[in-house]
Amino acid sequence: MAELSPDLLRDEHAAFTEPSANGNKPIIVGLYGLPGSGKTTMCEELKASLGEERFEFFEGSALISEVCPGGLDGFKQLSERDKKTCRECVTKYIKMTCVQSGKTGIVTGHFMFWSGSQPEPSQPAWTDEDAKAYTHILYLDLPAKLVAQRRQNDKDRVRPDEPVEHLERWQLTEMNKLRDLCRGNGILFVALPELHILDRVIKFLEDFRCHNESNNLVRVKERVNKFVTDQEQLKTMLVMDADRTLAAEDTGEMFWRLKGEARALKGLFGTSPKYSYTTFRQATLLYEEAATDQEFGALCDTIAAKVIMYPEMLSFLQRVAKEKHIGVVIFTCGLRRVWEEVLKRENLDHVVTVIAGGRIADGLVVTPAVKGALVTHLHDAHNMYVWAFGDSPLDLEMLSKADEAIVVVDFTHDKFCCLAMELDTTKLPLVQLTNQAFIESVFAQGTAPQVIHTTDKQAAKLLATSMRDARVGGAALRRAHARAGGYLAVEYLTDLIGLEDVTIRHVLGADTIAYQLRGEKQTTIVALMRGGEPMASGVSDVFPLAMYVHANEPGNVKQHHLETPGGRQLTIILVDSVVNTGKTIVEFVQHIRNLSAAIRIIVVAGVVQDRFVAGDRFADEHARKLDFTLVALRLSPTKFTGSGTNDTGNRLFNTTHLK
Repeated sequence: MAELSPDLLRDEHAAFTEPSANGNKPIIVGLYGLPGSGKTTMCEELKASLGEERFEFFEGSALISEVCPGGLDGFKQLSERDKKTCRECVTKYIKMTCVQSGKTGIVTGHFMFWSGSQPEPSQPAWTDEDAKAYTHILYLDLPAKLVAQRRQNDKDRVRPDEPVEHLERWQLTEMNKLRDLCRGNGILFVALPELHILDRVIKFLEDFRCHNESNNLVRVKERVNKFVTDQEQLKTMLVMDADRTLAAEDTGEMFWRLKGEARALKGLFGTSPKYSYTTFRQATLLYEEAATDQEFGALCDTIAAKVIMYPEMLSFLQRVAKEKHIGVVIFTCGLRRVWEEVLKRENLDHVVTVIAGGRIADGLVVTPAVKGALVTHLHDAHNMYVWAFGDSPLDLEMLSKADEAIVVVDFTHDKFCCLAMELDTTKLPLVQLTNQAFIESVFAQGTAPQVIHTTDKQAAKLLATSMRDARVGGAALRRAHARAGGYLAVEYLTDLIGLEDVTIRHVLGADTIAYQLRGEKQTTIVALMRGGEPMASGVSDVFPLAMYVHANEPGNVKQHHLETPGGRQLTIILVDSVVNTGKTIVEFVQHIRNLSAAIRIIVVAGVVQDRFVAGDRFADEHARKLDFTLVALRLSPTKFTGSGTNDTGNRLFNTTHLK
């Protein structure tokens, strides 16, 4: 057996050392298939069609012949260890060349050899360097009968005459092993069974060359930006998953059942990391592998015809579609073509946009991370108020970053979402999409300000006079604060929270309809001690059924203050006389949010330093991200750092002589 020259090995390793200056991994696509499947011919056709400006072309066998003394014949005489070393040198050379040129590499290669006289195939011609270098594998999965004919007709190479049955077994074994290796190493794999596939391979290569995780996110944001730009009046965005959110069906499962491969995606998403960019790109290639564009379209149309949207969801979207300030984006890991057809059937396609993939031509994949990034982008770039609707762990990032999160559960379905198993209805209240109050809350959020103040109102000026008068103190000042609290409760909190009907006994003796605060018994009023107590008492006078709590610090608000014997509180009203920097208010709100993600929080104040607000929003970045509303009697440019006679608390309780 021939020996691989130590001098040659040393020289080759020195020549093939990767440059450290460029940390970017080059795109290298392996073109694999049985000997006789047309890899060399395909490579030549690709070279003629694509040119060499953006692509580098490598013939694996030719490079081995150059590296090994005696060419391929000499290579065959080497030990397995030296063969491996030789292959690693070639792979390093290919990788180095692509790093230096910045081009996409296309490499023809052999994975394993298997003579019909042998019971088992040879060891795969695959090294750890291959696993590190390759980013994609295209496998020419031509019919074994055609491969046998090509092998017989090949005048340039003499190949053993193998039975078609053996070639089929060889091909299947090779594909399965190569597919497993690719999944284990984050390499994208696609098998192409068609005969005339040059145009399709070119489409794949052009996509492989430029598509990566950051590019994918850019494409998603561009589509969102276009949708927002086309809808000039949008202030609220509803971001929705599709499968098992809009309907009970999982369209991906339906697709693979029609193909007779019900578990095709199960194996893919059973690998780690389950829901990565690479995994979803591989899912796209599985769809490409399963059907031509025409077949895929026909299958999607068949599936769409079988998808029945939840009646409540359909009615909800039809109502939302009439609101010019609300937009709807279906943002799904499922199949774009299916959901566009479903929405078209329901006459919603002109108001709802679908951002999803399924084919290379779609240009993107939707991952859980991308869903979360979309919500952040809608907040940061478009100042949108975002409602998110989802049903599975894939939606968690989207749900957690939205202003309002709705977990959609169909308890009548035997596969209702796994998130439903973890729902805590003490923190996540049950809502019905048909509930009028819920619908109104969705419609209102688009225009709802974070800050409401009455500074320029005539009534506010009158109420504030006695509160600011240095001659007024003690009980008189407490009554003035109580009047202000009552005014804000009657005039503003009733609009924010709403009213509900109650039956009372009329003075004339008959029962009649009257009104009280909506969910008044499920409301908690918290007086921030001690300055907020008089104003809070005024609020309490207007809402006498509400729980009344005193708090010196956030920790004084306990979980049981957010609960009732029959369930949970709906609203908490924090009351303070003065808000200066807003630090105390933010700490209270954050504490309450940690106890309950769903409770409505309203802050009522007598005077707020105007630096804490900007228009009808909070100037403080942290406050802006918290979900609460501030209602103030007036704004003031004065910085309130009172003590002694200037301190509001001292004035309220006649303790101005104390330091």
